[in-house]
Amino acid sequence: MERRIINPWNWQAEQGWSWAIETSGAQRVLYCAGQVSMDGDGKLLHVGDMRAQINQALDNLEIVLTKAGYHLSDVVRIDYYTTDADHLMANWDAIKNRLVTAGCHAGGVLLGVSRLAFPELLIEIEATAVQ
Repeated sequence: MERRIINPWNWQAEQGWSWAIETSGAQRVLYCAGQVSMDGDGKLLHVGDMRAQINQALDNLEIVLTKAGYHLSDVVRIDYYTTDADHLMANWDAIKNRLVTAGCHAGGVLLGVSRLAFPELLIEIEATAVQ
């Protein structure tokens, strides 16, 4: 599979994402459901703690990716849904550092929403990976 990152501007590189990623010759595509701060038994974790919820959602995303034979570096799109965009942006370094370290510079969207599936959830992360 070939991957071409398309960045007509450069300011986003410091934030750890890309404007577009073109893939060709991909053999597999994985569409991941939104990952939240829950444990393997479906118990909500880290109520009221945005940074801990970010880390747990990313942990859960990595578990799903690994189970399917993928890595964070295979993610080409990642979308963020949050009930508090300002609080998420104040903790963006947790996302940036994790993804950049893994070699992931996926594009996507950040959306502020009035609530997620459970009112205690502050963030949900959805991803698409290709190989």
